[in-house]
Amino acid sequence: MSDNRGLVVKNVSKTYGNTRVLNNVSFEVKPGEVVALLGENGAGKSTVSGIIAGSVTPDQGGEMEWKGEEYKPNSPGYAIQKGIGLIHQETRLLRELSVTENVFVGKLLTKNGLVDFKTMNNIAKKQLNRLGLDISPNQLVRNLKMSAQQQIEIAKALCLNSELLIMDEPTSSLGETETNFLFDKIRQLKNEGVAFIYISHRLEEIEQIADKIIVFRDGNLITKYDNARIAIDTIVNDMVGRDVDRIFPEITNDSSKEVLKVDNLNSFDGSFENINFDLKKGEILGIAGLVGAGRTEIIRSICGADKLKSGNIFMEGKNIKVLSPEDAIKNGIVMVPEDRKSLGLLLDQSNTQNLTISNFDVFLKNGWVWPRLLKSFAIKAIKFMGVKGNESQNVHELSGGNQQKLLISKWISRQPKVLILDEPTRGIDVGARHAIYEIIKKIAENGLSIIIVSSDLEEVIGLSHRILVLSRGKQKKILDNINISRVEIMKMATN
Repeated sequence: MSDNRGLVVKNVSKTYGNTRVLNNVSFEVKPGEVVALLGENGAGKSTVSGIIAGSVTPDQGGEMEWKGEEYKPNSPGYAIQKGIGLIHQETRLLRELSVTENVFVGKLLTKNGLVDFKTMNNIAKKQLNRLGLDISPNQLVRNLKMSAQQQIEIAKALCLNSELLIMDEPTSSLGETETNFLFDKIRQLKNEGVAFIYISHRLEEIEQIADKIIVFRDGNLITKYDNARIAIDTIVNDMVGRDVDRIFPEITNDSSKEVLKVDNLNSFDGSFENINFDLKKGEILGIAGLVGAGRTEIIRSICGADKLKSGNIFMEGKNIKVLSPEDAIKNGIVMVPEDRKSLGLLLDQSNTQNLTISNFDVFLKNGWVWPRLLKSFAIKAIKFMGVKGNESQNVHELSGGNQQKLLISKWISRQPKVLILDEPTRGIDVGARHAIYEIIKKIAENGLSIIIVSSDLEEVIGLSHRILVLSRGKQKKILDNINISRVEIMKMATN
């Protein structure tokens, strides 16, 4: 970078209607520096990131400078041309195209008038390998796991040769190994003068990777720290304006009644084999393991999203056939997927439509669905889960935490017997996480049996009665949660 100030943001604001979501924010990001932007959902982090990346137009009055010159991006394309890239939390890949085509979309390389796939494949492969992802660049994105898709988003940005990278929750779908690869790459690029704006709700990461911390609350810049060695309790207090600890609620369960049992489950693609466990009424079973251990594949098979090669599933002692999600739902098994925006919710539809779309059979009277009953159902479900919104709002207007509450409510409204939660707090701030944990406690104590998959080991340990540990698709052990340590689980998961 030619100017040692890098990016300068001065008194930038943003207003939607009568609501000011960003209020006179000022800060700098210097070359070779990682600045962490922290705050609850809705605090203004994504808004200021969008302004810098050219996807959001700020109010009049503020200004920005980039490398010593006035900077007024009018589109993401303009920002990219200037060397500023944004890696979104939610993947925006084209699922029917290959990895290479996604990495180079909008900037295809040509040779003699033809698209140069050979060169693009080599470049894409090199970037993916640097992130620790060993996949074919010709593979279709729709066949990849969520963690791999997240790494492709990162590879796209790295191929732009950006001088400032904005990373919005880049590790939300990554395990410890993948996260460490990413951090090594960030450190390497820092040494080359690349600057980073790093947004994360995983506060334990911040000290590892950030040089400075900026905390937002309610659209205001609350605090700036010139180093990242700040106690998490202090940061959380800045974020939420009150003391919030991460003490998990104590969830008791004395039931011996078996609700679910899986016997010798095996996948077609080899992602898992010989999986055996049972689940008691009101029990929470955590599934732990590194990315690629087979966690999501197992639960997708149990809920009928993927077909099993062999094995049996029993509900309350009855051997059931689960060949589709519809079979699972009919037998009382429901699942909240990891990617709530593309797999769980209809973002442009109302809260009522989202809550009731999977529950129409509850309202059918002589073949008719009654709008009055739908509205009443939605109001009750929103109140029960503490969703901050009304029944007529569209889902995209809700924060990530409230979207997740809505999605959970959508499924528990069917009064299932087993609820499967895949990464239940992905991309959710510390305050909303606390609320989700309390919801999980409440529904478990009401007798609902729960399976939780999470890359956050602290979360698995804090919520579960027992923990199933996986390594490379194999079941290592089921641990009773009595003084289990993170180290003990990681030793098993990496063995």
